[in-house]
Amino acid sequence: MIRALRAELHKAVTLPATLVGCGVMVLSMVALTVLNALSARGDDAADSAFDVAFYGAPLGVVGSVVVAVVLVGSEYTANSPDAGGGRQIPTTLIAIGSRTRLLVAKAVAMVVVVVPSAAIAIGVCLGVATALLGDSAGPPVAFDEGLRRAGAVVVYWLLISIMALAVTVLTRNGVIPLVFFIVNSAVLPPSFLLSRVTDLAFWLPDTSGFRLLSYGIGQSIDDAQLAMVPGTLVMTAWALGLLAVAGIVMNRRDA
Repeated sequence: MIRALRAELHKAVTLPATLVGCGVMVLSMVALTVLNALSARGDDAADSAFDVAFYGAPLGVVGSVVVAVVLVGSEYTANSPDAGGGRQIPTTLIAIGSRTRLLVAKAVAMVVVVVPSAAIAIGVCLGVATALLGDSAGPPVAFDEGLRRAGAVVVYWLLISIMALAVTVLTRNGVIPLVFFIVNSAVLPPSFLLSRVTDLAFWLPDTSGFRLLSYGIGQSIDDAQLAMVPGTLVMTAWALGLLAVAGIVMNRRDA
């Protein structure tokens, strides 16, 4: 398992698309932080630097999704004709030997890559917001409260990314899950629209954890949303359930 994890981590940090995903996470959040800070600067009722920095958190999930999808999708992408036109997955399976071990290693590698990237993105955004707001910043957020809110956002990112990784295993194609999860995360989730019709939509994979995101970015909370702990447990169950289904399918079908 350690050798498999080491191999997947090396693969993850050397894939150009992984770096792109981490860059998207950091740059998208920083760009939105700059815009929010500039618009709030000089406003007597300005939010705290922490609040301004975290308004871009919903965009950060896009980068983590890119990392998750690329880690699996790259295995099924055909090489160039000059390299034989084959896929990498047969070689990976021969080298690691266990498909379950491979899937777990990829999930762990994704977490190891995303968490430091999220910490960098959050830290840079806080620094930018503090510098741009200056004296117009609202009351600061307590350190322990900031850690809890940051942790809630990162947990939401990771759970969505685990779902994206599992769906990529099922589709054996990176394009479909990439488009779906980016649109669902950065535009307007269909599940959110459905929640305007029925409260049962708050039990769906992404909306079940909305309290994590709402708490992290300091937005008002819909009373119909699942409470923090139950919602997190439901979202975790969805993520692990999809990962388990992906593992079963991966073990039963041809590479």
